[in-house]
Amino acid sequence: MPPKIPQSVLVVIYTPVLEVLLIERADAPGFWQSVTGSKDTPDEPWLAAAAREVGEETGIDAHAPGCALSDWALENVYEIYPQWRHRYAPGVTHNTERVLGLQVPAGTEVRLNPREHTAYQWLPWREAADRCFSPSNAEAILWLPRMKGR
Repeated sequence: MPPKIPQSVLVVIYTPVLEVLLIERADAPGFWQSVTGSKDTPDEPWLAAAAREVGEETGIDAHAPGCALSDWALENVYEIYPQWRHRYAPGVTHNTERVLGLQVPAGTEVRLNPREHTAYQWLPWREAADRCFSPSNAEAILWLPRMKGR
């Protein structure tokens, strides 16, 4: 496999009443998060990467009627955990994560990819932020009331 690109998306999926979808990682029980994933190519647009990752991880079509995908134009740069660096090119130690939001209708069906995630839950936004393992994911969810509808 080619090395992972150190540019990824974090997609906060939410309903009009600000319930947030969290998914539990298959490789880390108890690790709840929003949809995340790396770009497939360096020139892949953020919105395209986000829509692809949402589809792959949750089965949700980000372009379906009633859905609204938006780029929140927020970025986090963080150090890649040493145990995951082997997935990247030699010498790559940091990743840039772009934050996006996806509003979906209440009752949107979720179909998890069992290789990646084992469970999901819809939580009020503050509870979802508290449940996240990742500080950048929790912070993104806390931005939700200000970013909704952008």
